[in-house]
Amino acid sequence: MGIQDIIEGKKQWRAHLARVKALPPDYQIVYQEMQRYLFKVGPIDLVEGNLLSGIVDFFEEGAASGRGVLEVTGTDVAAFCDDLIKDSRTYAEIYQESAGR
Repeated sequence: MGIQDIIEGKKQWRAHLARVKALPPDYQIVYQEMQRYLFKVGPIDLVEGNLLSGIVDFFEEGAASGRGVLEVTGTDVAAFCDDLIKDSRTYAEIYQESAGR
């Protein structure tokens, strides 16, 4: 990874955060909690950035339609997150596999 890759990554992350800040406050709060949860659980494909930007896309559509964030995600946000990553391997699984050997 070169310096240009790092700079480009920071630009993309800042643009992503700007999209999150443009969401209504309730969407921002739920997004931040989801992000915290996903960083903790650690799905491997989270690094690629498609999951988080997909969540923002989904939230932008929900906000544009005038729906509340819990109408979009349901009241159990952790279950919503688990459903998003149900087919993804997590770093926790990899660690458990390596510790079990």
